[in-house]
Amino acid sequence: MIKKLFILFIFSLISSLVFPQEALKLIRKGNTQYNNGNYKDAEVTYKKALVKDSNNLKGKFNLSDAIYKQGNFDEALKSYQSLLENSNLDNKTKANLYHNIGNSFLKSKKYDQCIDAYKNALRNNPKDQDTKYNLSYAMKMLQQQKQQQKQNKNNKDQDKNKKDQKKDQNKKDENKQQQQDKNNKDQNKKDENKQQQQKKDQISKSDAERMLDALNNKDKNLQDKLKDKKDSVGVVKMKIEKDW
Repeated sequence: MIKKLFILFIFSLISSLVFPQEALKLIRKGNTQYNNGNYKDAEVTYKKALVKDSNNLKGKFNLSDAIYKQGNFDEALKSYQSLLENSNLDNKTKANLYHNIGNSFLKSKKYDQCIDAYKNALRNNPKDQDTKYNLSYAMKMLQQQKQQQKQNKNNKDQDKNKKDQKKDQNKKDENKQQQQDKNNKDQNKKDENKQQQQKKDQISKSDAERMLDALNNKDKNLQDKLKDKKDSVGVVKMKIEKDW
């Protein structure tokens, strides 16, 4: 049992010495790839180094930088932020982490968070000129962003007002057209009623004329009969002598 424990101790000691060395070699290789612009290859190499030594802070930091260089800003941001959880960070390392966190926010145009990150970087390293410049730039971009948002809002309000005005005008035109249609319908109805009344009047006039003609004919017949009777009476011979 003692021998086995001793062997395990020796193996652990060798591993603790060998693996970090292998990790350092891989990190140096990754740095060369990074400096040559081969960021994807560098990322792969840094990950291999962290398999050998998962606590290697430099390997984690450089891995975050390689991810950032590939444009994966959200992933890089999470990687930087995870490093801040390490309690053994010195002020300079903290400043560098906050600086890179600010850069990640800057790329995503999240200027409020970006400014906070740069301010945290300067709290840990007040003399960092790059961070001061980036902070000034971020504040300027934030101001422009707010102005643009305000202008966009004004434009949106103007568009809304124009749409509302057009909608109101369309409604007025529609109401006007409906009223005009109603007036035309009423006028057509009046004209139709007038025509019907005129037609009715014409029919009544015709009936009256026919009745008048009938009366005239009847009167004429009567007169003819009276005339015939008169003529008949006139030719009757009168008896002069009396009858006994």
